Amino acid sequence: MPARFRRQRLLIVGCGDVGQRLAQLTPSSVRVMALTSSPDKRAGLRQLGITPLWGNLDEPRSLRRLAGLATRIVHLAPPPAQGFGDPRTQALLRSLTRRAGAQSWVYGSTSGVYGDCQGAWVHESQPVTPFTPRAIRRVDAEMRLRWHGKGPGLRQGTRVSILRIPGIYALDREGGTPLERLRKGTPVLQAKDDVYTNHIHADDLARACWLALWRGQSQRVYHVSDDSQLKMGDYFDVAADVFGLPRPARVARDTAQDQLPLMLLSFMSESRRLDNTRMKQELRLRLRYPTVFEGLQAQTRA
Repeated sequence: MPARFRRQRLLIVGCGDVGQRLAQLTPSSVRVMALTSSPDKRAGLRQLGITPLWGNLDEPRSLRRLAGLATRIVHLAPPPAQGFGDPRTQALLRSLTRRAGAQSWVYGSTSGVYGDCQGAWVHESQPVTPFTPRAIRRVDAEMRLRWHGKGPGLRQGTRVSILRIPGIYALDREGGTPLERLRKGTPVLQAKDDVYTNHIHADDLARACWLALWRGQSQRVYHVSDDSQLKMGDYFDVAADVFGLPRPARVARDTAQDQLPLMLLSFMSESRRLDNTRMKQELRLRLRYPTVFEGLQAQTRA
């Protein structure tokens, strides 16, 4: 085959903050492409060494030219905001499998697929019990991709890895810290009502995506989470201490409905602790920021 076809070609679908961090990790020997439906983003992608490919996940016909282009795929695009399925992932699969499949496919899902586990430790083998519509849509996408790995994709050599991701943070990420909530004085739950929350630094997540492309086992789920074992209020306290701001007030759950945003309340309705042993053993990822304290403090000092 001509050299341009022997070269590894990575396609990033959903090339936002994490996708761009992933591209910056990628060696020059790998051609990086990104699907985008926004003409305004093309110049910025090119500056990062990424080849923009026009396409819209909500317009399946625009995806046909993607077939056979990539040898490896990282799919970070979210499902639609409504419904209980993910037609975007379905359309992407139909287009990309029109020709020989990629060698590996990594999908960024959410730890919300487990629902409320009442603070218990969760392993990848635990059945999913999604509660929110957005988590149900993620389960649909996971099932479609895993079916692809078991079916035609497997015969073509495609390894599908599912990354279940908790809260992503980073100082240089839009909305990547609770800084604004701390400045507004947004309260958190009192200790007896509080829930466990999990985190991963955006840089460590990008590294996990890259390692999963090469080391992820077929049909494997990985928790991409750091070593923090914090309840949500404790996380806000850590951030407040790092930023030199007052710690937030604590409120009872039965009064929180009137004081907290709906999105924040939805996260406070589920409690679990993610076991990340498989990520460390199989992907061999050494966390650059093992805890949120180290991640926030290191970047603040920088």
